[in-house]
Amino acid sequence: MSTSYPAKIAALQSREYVKNHDKAGWLNLFAPDGVIEDPIGVSYLDPAGRGHRTPEEREIFWNSNIANSDIAITIHQSYGAANECANHVTLDLRTEAEGVQSHIRINGIFTYSVNEDGLLTSLRGYWEPDAIEQMS
Repeated sequence: MSTSYPAKIAALQSREYVKNHDKAGWLNLFAPDGVIEDPIGVSYLDPAGRGHRTPEEREIFWNSNIANSDIAITIHQSYGAANECANHVTLDLRTEAEGVQSHIRINGIFTYSVNEDGLLTSLRGYWEPDAIEQMS
């Protein structure tokens, strides 16, 4: 994947921080006003459908959705334009709770927008919660 676009660099860094469980690195990718909409709109991850808009909300998102999972992010295609990119992605999430292992797969398009400092102003996930694949 070409890294000639700043948003592509942020997307790759995000993937590495998630893979390595680097919470501080991941949270520091965001501008103070950065917004996470993953998925976009009302969902079980965002009942109000307004996105995670503050540093505290982004940290809660990490703690609730990333911290206790092993997440493999496969980027199939990436398209850059100015300070944005759109990635065709497969997420494989593996968790274990009370001795029970789970593996789900999410396919979608994830967009990243960065400001002039290369910090994320927007991370948006286009995927359908009812299309999540139960792998195990």
